[in-house]
Amino acid sequence: MINSGKLAGKTLFITGASRGIGKAIALKAAQDGANIVIAAKTADPHPKLPGTIYTAAKEVEAAGGKALPCIVDVRDEAQVQTAVDNAVKKFGGIDILINNASAISLTSTLETDMKRYDLMNNINTRGTFLVSKVCLPYLKKGKNPHIMNISPPLNMNPFWFKNHVAYTMAKYGMSMCVLGMSEEFKDDGIAVNALWPRTAIMTAAIEMLTGGGSASHSRKPEIVADAAYAVLCKDSKSLTGKFLIDDEVLKGEGLTDEQIKQYACDPSNVENLMPDFFLDEAMQVAQSGKVSTQKTAAKPDVNSVEGIFAAISSRMNPDLVKSTGAVFQFVLTGKEEGKWFIDLKNGDGSAGKGEASSTPDATLTMDSKNFFALFTGKTKAATAFMTGKLKITGNLQKAMKLEKLMASLKAKL
Repeated sequence: MINSGKLAGKTLFITGASRGIGKAIALKAAQDGANIVIAAKTADPHPKLPGTIYTAAKEVEAAGGKALPCIVDVRDEAQVQTAVDNAVKKFGGIDILINNASAISLTSTLETDMKRYDLMNNINTRGTFLVSKVCLPYLKKGKNPHIMNISPPLNMNPFWFKNHVAYTMAKYGMSMCVLGMSEEFKDDGIAVNALWPRTAIMTAAIEMLTGGGSASHSRKPEIVADAAYAVLCKDSKSLTGKFLIDDEVLKGEGLTDEQIKQYACDPSNVENLMPDFFLDEAMQVAQSGKVSTQKTAAKPDVNSVEGIFAAISSRMNPDLVKSTGAVFQFVLTGKEEGKWFIDLKNGDGSAGKGEASSTPDATLTMDSKNFFALFTGKTKAATAFMTGKLKITGNLQKAMKLEKLMASLKAKL
C-alpha cells in the first residue's frame, strides 16, 4: 500500500515497537516523515530475538522518520510517564497512540500460574489503560488524534475462553478499553479503534516459539502495518469504536484479493493460511482440524437475521459490487436487535454482523420484523420508508437499490 504522506510531522507513541507488528507500523509511518516514540523494554540484545529500541530507532530514521527510543515497561507508571514527558519535550505533543505491547500464555486455568496471569493482565489490560491515560491529555490537543489497540473483536463464544481463559481475559481487556474509551472521548474527537489480523502473523517471537513451522501458514506483519496506516490517515471524528480486521480494511481501500496475496509469507500457500484467534473461521478450523479458506456450500437458514446475512454474504460477487457500489449499515430493533452491514463497494463484497469497516453510504434503521418483510418482498423499500417503518440516513438513491438487490439475492436462495 502506497504512502500518502498524511502522517508527516505526526508523533506516534508505539508500545512494543522494537520488533514485530509494532516496528512494522513504526516503519510504515516513518516513510511519511513521522516522529516515532519507540516505547519498549528491549534496550540490550535479546539472546534469541533480534532488535532493540536503538536498532529500531536507526531503522525508523533510515526510513525517513525521526525516532525517540525509550526504555518502557508498560507495567511501570513512572517509566510510562517519563517516556511521554520526553516525547512531548522532543516533538511537542502526541497525535497517535498504538497499544501494541502484549503478553501471551495459551494455558488452561490449572496450568496458569499467578505470576503468568499477572504478567498478561498487567501488560495487556492494565498497560493499555495506563499508557492511554497518560497520553490522553496530549491526544486531546493532537492533530487528528487516534488510539489504536492491537486487540481482537469481542467474541463471547465460550470456545475462546475454555482453553486459555486467562489470556482471553487479558486480551479482551484491551478491546474493552476500545469499547469504553471510544464513547468517553468521542466528543474530544479522539478515534479509539482496535485492529486484529485475520491470519497468523509471522514475527520473530512467533518464529522462535514455533521454530519457524508456522511461516507457510502466516502473513507478514506488513499487512497489519498497512491496515493501521489506512485507519490512522482517516478523520478521527468519522471512525471510532470499530473492531477492524486487517484484510477487510485493505479491501476497503481498494486492494483486491490478488493484491493481498503479496502479504503471505509463502504466496504459493495462500489458500491454507491459519486464521488468528477470536475469529469464527478460526474456531471452525480448530474444530475440523483443517486449515482452509474455502467457504462452505451449506444452504443458510434464512429464518433469522443472522441467516439472511449469511446467505447474502455467500452470494457476494464482483459483478454485484460493480453494479451496486455502496455500503449499507443496518440498525435493527425489536426481537433480533443488532447492527449488520452489506458492503457492495469494496473488494468482492462482504456482509455480516457489526459495523461496516468503511463509512456507509446509507444507514437503514427498522424493526427486525420489517427487515424480514423487506427481504421476503412483502414490503417494498419505498413503501416502508414513506410509512415510517424504515428510516434512512445518507444517500437515499443508493439505499433504494436495496429493493432490487434483496429480490435478486432471495431468488438465488
